[in-house]
Amino acid sequence: MFCNSSDKVIRIVPDSERETQILKAVFNRLKVDLWQPSSTSYIAEGTVTDLRVPHNTSQILLPSLQQANIQYTILISDLQKAIEKQTGRRSQRNRRSLPGYNYEVYHSLDDIQGWMHHLNKTHSDLIHMFSVGKSYEGRTLFVLKLGKRSQPYKKAVWIDCGIHAREWIGPAFCQWFVKEALQTYQTDPAMRKMLTQLYFYIMPVFNVDGYHFSWTNDRFWRKTRSKNSRFRCHGVDANRNWKVKWCDEGASVHPCDDTYCGPFPESEPEVKAVARFLRKHRKQIKAYLSFHAYAQMLLYPYSYKYATIPNFSCVESAAYNAVNVLQSAYGIRYRYGPASSTLYVSSGSSMDWAYKNGIPYAFAFELRDTGHFGFLLPETLIKPTCTETMLAVKNITLHLLKKCN
Repeated sequence: MFCNSSDKVIRIVPDSERETQILKAVFNRLKVDLWQPSSTSYIAEGTVTDLRVPHNTSQILLPSLQQANIQYTILISDLQKAIEKQTGRRSQRNRRSLPGYNYEVYHSLDDIQGWMHHLNKTHSDLIHMFSVGKSYEGRTLFVLKLGKRSQPYKKAVWIDCGIHAREWIGPAFCQWFVKEALQTYQTDPAMRKMLTQLYFYIMPVFNVDGYHFSWTNDRFWRKTRSKNSRFRCHGVDANRNWKVKWCDEGASVHPCDDTYCGPFPESEPEVKAVARFLRKHRKQIKAYLSFHAYAQMLLYPYSYKYATIPNFSCVESAAYNAVNVLQSAYGIRYRYGPASSTLYVSSGSSMDWAYKNGIPYAFAFELRDTGHFGFLLPETLIKPTCTETMLAVKNITLHLLKKCN
């Protein structure tokens, strides 16, 4: 995606009800691209609000903020430069070449799928690649089954990344997780235990069409790419499309909105395919982990209501230990708690659906950072982000092995 060099990202924290109402009205009128929160309905007094302001909008928006005496901070002053900086200017060839695959850069969908095929061939003792279905645009939805085939039946952990297309650090982590598992299987007793006693189902890119589109057309695309017959807007929020309090609070009925819930639950072939797989294996799968960005949070159910889950103490202690071990790497502090009260109320999420369908440990990670780079986390931060996240995921998995029966 190419921006005008005057495109910016700004942050506003409304400090009164008056400011909140002005912002909602202005944002809805100008149809701004909210980075966080994901919808104007979530904006309230004290809510950290980051938004992308295209050049033509900024000439209307910024003066109207000044006129209303609403303070704002510029997070990114030249968005096009930040986009170019994120992926550097290395040739595609040295990003991709196997077997010397570079895990410290972002990869296109073709690269990632090529990498999956390569691992399937070269690590057949630990990896089996399979498909759960096809996307709206006909792309294959690949999953890696990772683990030692030591016994016919093993418990499993599901990991998905890239439900929201623009959150590139997610797929980077999924790839990192597989790399670490393969590289440390022989040397790390904890990893050996995990891969011997469990299977990991890893889906590096859930929203394949959207992710591809974020590389080719619009770097900040979030949704799927399905077409709506009555509107010209494309896509559905794949994290509002699950059959759990579908299209209730925190989801939009308007097809042009970023949090559009879709025409019906599981309307998106990607969501339907994964839900079908998870339903089929729900007795086997003991944990569901989904990776998003950005906010530095570890969230668990419920997302759609303010209520305490039945196995709260187990899940809470797993989250508490995970954020502590994550912090031990680089001092990065994650907030943790139920999604509804820690982030905001949202209905139709994959995490709530997994939990409601009998998966006892369901978590959503919001990876780095807290807004300085937002969706444009530089490649230099892939390694530290993935290293600390790896500690948290291993901690949750080992907790599971101890607690689950």
